Amino acid sequence: MARATKISNVLQKVRESVSSGRYYDTSHASQRKTERNIALPHVLYVLKNGYHEKKKDEFKSEYNDWTYAIRGKTIDGRDIRIAVAFDEHDMLIITVIEIKVSQR
Repeated sequence: MARATKISNVLQKVRESVSSGRYYDTSHASQRKTERNIALPHVLYVLKNGYHEKKKDEFKSEYNDWTYAIRGKTIDGRDIRIAVAFDEHDMLIITVIEIKVSQR
C-alpha cells in the first residue's frame, strides 16, 4: 500500500471542519481534555486561530495516515498543541497537550 500523502492546506481543512461542525473527539482526546482541564471551546479557538506546527506532524503506519499538529494560545492564554487527523468526512481530534515552559 502506498504511503498517504500529507494534506498541503491542512489549516484550511481544519477551519472548514470546525466551521461546519464536522469534527469529533476520540476517546483519548476526551480523556486528556478532562485530565488537563481544557474545555472544547478552548480547543476550537486554537483550531480556528492557531498555526500548523509542521515539525510535530507524524505519519501513523498503523492507519497509513498523518496526524497534524495545530498549536496556539487558548482564550485564557494557555499554550496548547492539538493533534488532528481526517477520515473520509470528518476531522478527528486525537489529543490535546498543554505546552509547559520547559517543553518549548
